[in-house]
Amino acid sequence: MTLHSELLVRTCQVQTDALSAAETSTLLAQIEGWQIEDFPAHPRIAKRFDFRNYYETLAFINAIAYMVHAENHHPALFVTYNCCIVKFDTHSVNNGTGGLSINDFICAAKVDAIFQQTAL
Repeated sequence: MTLHSELLVRTCQVQTDALSAAETSTLLAQIEGWQIEDFPAHPRIAKRFDFRNYYETLAFINAIAYMVHAENHHPALFVTYNCCIVKFDTHSVNNGTGGLSINDFICAAKVDAIFQQTAL
């Protein structure tokens, strides 16, 4: 089993195999508040982050941009004045049709850690 603390120290690697339903369920339990979302072709994980204003929202986006660039695993971001929804999936799994990989959960755990630091 991969624990939340283990996700934080791992780095993303190229993935070609999607996680099984059991692996997905185990990992989802390690990242509080993230949910499976059915995307038209494959699942992804998503979470909403709320802020007091647009400045805080953009500061959060800039902080996660640095991390996801370093991990080379980029989310879909949906941004409003005081909210950002972050969605991860891995395009390279399932013969390029997409799905979930360990990379999605690594980055989700790191996004949560960034949010905890910015929400002080």
